[in-house]
Amino acid sequence: MEIEIIAVGGYNEVGRNMTAVRCGKEIVIFDMGLRLDQIVVHEDAEIESMNALDLIKIKAIPDDTLLNGIDGSVKAIVCSHGHLDHIGAVPKIAHRYNAPIISTPYTTELIRQQIAGEQKSAVNNKLLALKAGQRYTLSQDLVLEFVRTQHSIIDTVTPVLHTPHGAIVYALDFKFDRTPVIGEPPDFARLRQIGKEGVLALIVESTNIDRRGRCPSERIARDLVRDTITSYEDDKNALIVSTFSSHIARIKTIAECAHEIGRKPVLLGRSMEKYSVTAEQMKLVSFPETTSVFGNRRTVDRTLRRMMKDGKDKFLPIVTGHQGEPGSILTRMATGDTPYQLGPGDKVIFSANVIPSPMNTGQRYMVDARLGLSGVRVFEDLHVSGHAYREDHFELVQLLCPQHIVPAHGNLKMTAAYTQFAGEMGYTPHSTVHLVGNGQRIRIN
Repeated sequence: MEIEIIAVGGYNEVGRNMTAVRCGKEIVIFDMGLRLDQIVVHEDAEIESMNALDLIKIKAIPDDTLLNGIDGSVKAIVCSHGHLDHIGAVPKIAHRYNAPIISTPYTTELIRQQIAGEQKSAVNNKLLALKAGQRYTLSQDLVLEFVRTQHSIIDTVTPVLHTPHGAIVYALDFKFDRTPVIGEPPDFARLRQIGKEGVLALIVESTNIDRRGRCPSERIARDLVRDTITSYEDDKNALIVSTFSSHIARIKTIAECAHEIGRKPVLLGRSMEKYSVTAEQMKLVSFPETTSVFGNRRTVDRTLRRMMKDGKDKFLPIVTGHQGEPGSILTRMATGDTPYQLGPGDKVIFSANVIPSPMNTGQRYMVDARLGLSGVRVFEDLHVSGHAYREDHFELVQLLCPQHIVPAHGNLKMTAAYTQFAGEMGYTPHSTVHLVGNGQRIRIN
């Protein structure tokens, strides 16, 4: 059986992740992601009403048209977790394939909601929820397994495709958090066993390969956030926190800290509402009973008006906008475009890093500057990454002992750095570690 790895998207950039693996004449697709910064660049882009070819043209979703020339049929679309750079293109291109979409229960529900909001394509693919630790037989030769891991969104797994020639492990995205705030640690025992059974290829993220050491546990971020928020128990000024709306563990920590100091946690923003309400309804998280959530813009403004009337010191808004995104709650607060007025002594906590791109850096700078003009005190980087560092990658490769490594999820600088790292571990460029770009194909011997 000939095995080929096809780099569809996410090999020239961070985002729009998509990889196809062909085993003989059977194909398994991993992820169908969106590149968010391309949507922001094109200000008139309304993704729900745009067709796939237009989105491919502006490089917002993977160019899967190259699969038209591949001899084989797609057996499954497998999504590793619920971030938009991994599932955001599902409503646009999944309908082209007569195959089920397989993901964890939380990710499946997020995909279901995305499909429901789609305006251009009718997506009728069957949605199959597979839990970490479970297997699903795709065909006589192919079996899919989900291995538990940790990341900055709950219910993340490392998909493993078992073939007659060994396993293909898709490690986008992961961190080795041994003391997570929500869920269990990664299943190291199973990864080690898969390594002993034989791994043909490891397709792996390159995001933090240049960061030395190990990625800190989410408990470190929990302590940073708690230390800062609880130190203002008697403060009468505003206390506002912005973080990733999909980071349920972080939001849980912030809401609990607000409750501890006698403030009502209020989650504001459409994405904040989507991720948190879905997680709570599925009983994957429990927030303090004083927590409230509002997503609709009119309702958000009404709530902000009520906070001003009742007193800023009674609430802790948890809002979108840590990247300075136009139209986000925090950006609107900073520009005075809400009933909530910021002033001297008010505090804004960023429990998120700035995703490194010129646009994000510029947008965030503008928000910081406007907050400063209002006399707001800013707290930055109360955060830990959701992506593995160099030593975590070293451990992963040692556990799996793959015959081949394919760096992914990064621009050329990132994937080249991973190629060099693999070389230091004894892998040979162009032979056992493969530096590829979007549209390229690798035959694995």
